[in-house]
Amino acid sequence: MKPLKNKNIRWGIIGLGNIANQFAVDLLTVKDVELYAVASRDKQKAESFAEKYQATKAYASYEALVNDPNVDAVYIATPHSLHKENTLLCLEQGIAVLCEKPFAMDSNEVNSMIMTANAHNTLLMEGLWTCFLPHYNFVLSALNSKTYGELLRVEADFGFVEEFNENSRLFNKSLGGGSLLDIGIYPVFAALSTLGVPDTIEANATFFDNGADSSCSMLFNYQNATAVLKSTLLESTPGEATFYCEKGTIKISNDFHCPSMVTVVEGANQKHIDFNCETHGYDYEISHFNELLREGKVESNMMTFNFSRHIIETLDRIRDVIALKY
Repeated sequence: MKPLKNKNIRWGIIGLGNIANQFAVDLLTVKDVELYAVASRDKQKAESFAEKYQATKAYASYEALVNDPNVDAVYIATPHSLHKENTLLCLEQGIAVLCEKPFAMDSNEVNSMIMTANAHNTLLMEGLWTCFLPHYNFVLSALNSKTYGELLRVEADFGFVEEFNENSRLFNKSLGGGSLLDIGIYPVFAALSTLGVPDTIEANATFFDNGADSSCSMLFNYQNATAVLKSTLLESTPGEATFYCEKGTIKISNDFHCPSMVTVVEGANQKHIDFNCETHGYDYEISHFNELLREGKVESNMMTFNFSRHIIETLDRIRDVIALKY
C-alpha cells in the first residue's frame, strides 16, 4: 500500500447509526484528517449526518462512496451481518478499512476479508477500540511485565437492559443480534488479550423467543488460570474487568471497555489512576489507523490479523457450546 505520509486523510463512513455518530465526533478531534464522505441507504439520513459533521459528500449508496476516488479510508459501522460484504466492497477498490467489531459473523468471513486485504495490498483492521485506550494499555503493560506476578484469574462482565424490540438490530438474529456478538466480545477480549486462547470453554446461555441469545455466561480454562465472563441484555451489570494476580489485583471500573479508571490493590495499599480521557475514546484507534496509513502498512501491530482470528474463532467455539446458529 502506498504511504500517505503527510497527507490529510479523507475518511468515509458507511452505516450511520449511533456508533457512527460517536466515531464522527471523535474523528473531528484528530489532526490532519477530514470527514469527507458518508453513506446510508437512506439519502435523507446521509445528508443530515453530513451536515451535522461537516462532511463534504453524502451518498445514498455504499457503492457510490467507494467509487469516489478521493476517499482514503472507510469506517464500517453497519450491522454485523454486512461487515464482510461492505469490507470487500472497499478493499476491492483499494480503500483502507477500519471495520467495527465484531469483524464479521464467523471465522470463515473473517478469513475471506483478510485474504482480500492481502490480495489487494490494502490496510484492514478490526475496530475493537478498547485495545487502543490508555487505561487498557496500562493494564496490559502491568500484566505483561508481571509487575504483580502471574495472572491467575480474570473476571469481566457487560450487561444492560433494553426492552425487546424485534425490529431493533440489537435483537435481530439475522443481523447478528443478541448479547454474545454485540457485547460479549468485550469480556472475551479481556480474557484473550491477557491470558490468550483458552484450553477449554464452558458456557451456557438464555434465549429470546426469536432465537437470539439474551445472556451468555462463560468459563475459560487455562493450565494455570481461569476467566469468568458474562454478557447479558436482561440486567444491568457493573461492567467491570478485574485481573487477579499473585501479588495484587488490577480492576477497571464501570464500563471497562470505555475510557475508565484503574484501581491497583497491593495488600492494604490501593491506588486509583484516572486517565482523563476527554473524548468518547475512538480517537485513539483513529490515530493508530492514520499512522498505519501514512506508513503504508497493511496490518496493525496492535490489532493483528491473528488476534482478530483468535477473537472470532473463540466466539465460534462459544456458539458451538451454546448451540447458537445464525
